[in-house]
Amino acid sequence: MNPTLVLIIAVVVMVIVVALVYIGMRDDRGRDPLQERLAQYDDKELPSSLEEIELSLSFRDRIIVPTMRKIADITTKFTPQKQIEETRHKLELAGMTMEPGAFFGMRIALTIILTLLGFIIFFLNSPNTAKTTALLYTLGFAALGYFLPQMWLSSRISRRQNSIIKALPDALDLLVICVEAGLGFDMAMGKVYEKWDNDLSIAFGRVLREIQLGKIRREALRDMARRMDVPDVTAFVAAIIQADQLGVSMSKILRVQSDQMRTKRRQRAQEKAHQAPVKMMIPMVFLIFPSIWIVLLGPSLIVLMNSQEANAVF
Repeated sequence: MNPTLVLIIAVVVMVIVVALVYIGMRDDRGRDPLQERLAQYDDKELPSSLEEIELSLSFRDRIIVPTMRKIADITTKFTPQKQIEETRHKLELAGMTMEPGAFFGMRIALTIILTLLGFIIFFLNSPNTAKTTALLYTLGFAALGYFLPQMWLSSRISRRQNSIIKALPDALDLLVICVEAGLGFDMAMGKVYEKWDNDLSIAFGRVLREIQLGKIRREALRDMARRMDVPDVTAFVAAIIQADQLGVSMSKILRVQSDQMRTKRRQRAQEKAHQAPVKMMIPMVFLIFPSIWIVLLGPSLIVLMNSQEANAVF
């Protein structure tokens, strides 16, 4: 196998994968494409024709993005509705605005690319490899391309949920301070949205926008809990809805929830502290201890081997 060819193929595949991920996340940057287009023509004269507008677009917007959309539309037609809804829910849990069809298209494109890469490496570049082994390796590359986006999505969901869990106690403290100072619950959420820039504050901002558009507050909060799928947020939302329906003081409910969340955060920290020695055993046994043994016993072994050779000579 030619190492140079393998390196070139690996670089090309990495560039393609990064491009696919970037294209898939392009609508998740929180920017308005209409405002971007208007800003481009702010200081310029209006275009004279539609062709001039199309030529002013980048290669990505003219070629790559429409191609990915076509693949996404075709993929959506042959995908069961239940799987589409499950994927849409996972994308919401990850905090992404990507459509399920685009995600399926990215999986298919990555599967095809890695399958071709495996075919080139194990069939064309290594003719001496057994056909069965080459086929298994190629199928392994195809499976990697199919499951890699799913693993990446699961990782994003886990990171987002962990960040929400970490930010929730501090957000509740700020809500308590704002409500006890005389603000309403909606205005208190607005303060959290103004002061912070994390996944939880963005979710609060979305709830406020939905309420302004006419959605009932309890429905907006329930949708927020569903989009996060975090038990602490679900319990918090249930307590707020119950307090709203029963007429209980909101400040007392928030104070109780804040105390509970801080207690849970302390318990999680203690749990991770107790798990640390167990997790450290594996690197210590397989990495640190062998290195210490080599450093301590290596010179003595060399001296012993030299003495044995000297005795053998005499």
